[in-house]
Amino acid sequence: MKLSQRLAITYYKTKIHTIGLVSPRKAAEMAYKLFCTPRNQRKKLKEPPLFHKAEKLALLLSDITIRGFRFTSPKPNGNKILILHGFSSYSYKFEKYVSLFKKQGFEVNTFDAPAHGLSDGKLINALIYKEAILKIEASFGPFYGIMGHSLGGLAGSLAFKELPNQSSRRLVLVAPAIRTDRAIEHFYSLFSPDQKLMNAFEQLIKEMTHESIENISVVHAIKHISAPILWIHDKDDKICPFVDLIPILNEKPSNIQFVITEGLGHSRIYKEASIGNTIDHFFREGLN
Repeated sequence: MKLSQRLAITYYKTKIHTIGLVSPRKAAEMAYKLFCTPRNQRKKLKEPPLFHKAEKLALLLSDITIRGFRFTSPKPNGNKILILHGFSSYSYKFEKYVSLFKKQGFEVNTFDAPAHGLSDGKLINALIYKEAILKIEASFGPFYGIMGHSLGGLAGSLAFKELPNQSSRRLVLVAPAIRTDRAIEHFYSLFSPDQKLMNAFEQLIKEMTHESIENISVVHAIKHISAPILWIHDKDDKICPFVDLIPILNEKPSNIQFVITEGLGHSRIYKEASIGNTIDHFFREGLN
């Protein structure tokens, strides 16, 4: 962790604890904003050459604009794929996948999540992202394939379970954020809240999302998805721990194909050439 990040955590930790002595609710509201604020969301991004030729897309989500790109293939196969990035990431990082899928005839769409990249907004969580995905589906779909990394995998699964015609679609989860409660535990480890603040924080999440924390999970979503799923995860993932996947592996769901790697961690995994080839084959396989 960088010095600037450690200093920021120390500052907000002190502030949250101080406010919590007077009002756990107000402290929880501050903590919630921190929890939902991506890092470096205003970082200036350099557009890869491939994106220069893309069609620029935009749509309104509540009062913010979500921006994205559409890439068409010279030899279209009539199917669309949507790529979803993770927390504190952006669409440009998936340039390789755009080229790969476009080469196979797919129309490729990719959007920066709210509060990320070129999109507006200040806050993001799995349900905000899910609503953006459903709006993108309604405006630019239907999507034959959806691929999501990290938070994009969680939000993508939550959106996918609400989509019609699942038998004609495919979902790829790359190192998805399996459980929201795990992310909350990590947040607690940084800010060390007392029990009153933790209770207030979790109550606030339920009020803001109208969902139980347990239901904001891939574990819950996949129970409502009948489509073929490709799930790729690394045993050394420190962000979305592999241990959370073990109960699902043990259940051996018939519609999920698992690819387990070692030594790639959370981010290198989607950059690995062999992983790209596996995802490409999974999407093309469904067209036969």
